[in-house]
Amino acid sequence: MRVVVPFGGRTPKTRLAPFFDADERREFAVSMLRDVLDAVRAADGDPSVVADAPVSVDAPVTVDDRPLTDVVGDKLDELGGDPVAVVMADLALATPAALARLFETDGDVVAASGLGGGTNALVVRHPDFSVDYHGASILDHRRIARDAGCSFAEVDSMRLAVDVDEPSDLVEVLVHGEGRAREWLVDAGVRLERGSGRVEAVRERR
Repeated sequence: MRVVVPFGGRTPKTRLAPFFDADERREFAVSMLRDVLDAVRAADGDPSVVADAPVSVDAPVTVDDRPLTDVVGDKLDELGGDPVAVVMADLALATPAALARLFETDGDVVAASGLGGGTNALVVRHPDFSVDYHGASILDHRRIARDAGCSFAEVDSMRLAVDVDEPSDLVEVLVHGEGRAREWLVDAGVRLERGSGRVEAVRERR
């Protein structure tokens, strides 16, 4: 299956500024992207990256700095109705098994929602479906599919639900991560701190 991986590399992960400077945030974002590409390929997907700035990875890269909805919409149009998946680049917990379940689930549109109501991954098999990534996009995608007469299925997956944007998300990467992103965090001095409440991620400066 063709898989489009959108990547925001120009000013990535600004909400992680309390932990990392701009260069570090880009390094971390690229490590997550590479993990996602590895997982896609291991799930028999054929990934390509669409990025708002050049990035060097082991996959074809198209640079397009338009809004995400426009970029992904055009990619769907280019494929002329052939099945295509869209998998976000910051799914640091994504595994081949989780992505294979997404790819293999029946439906004109198959979605994996994020914890905040976004759409972290999609499979589109119907030419009349269009994307809209503003706000709580999983709600919009349900509505768009319904209005277009498309069947809509959702995959409930913790590994696809966690997109890494906030410092609290780093806890999930340290606990459940298995790839480059977790290794990058450990090398950067990020560790878990266990207190009387929830576990937090903290950074030891080296």
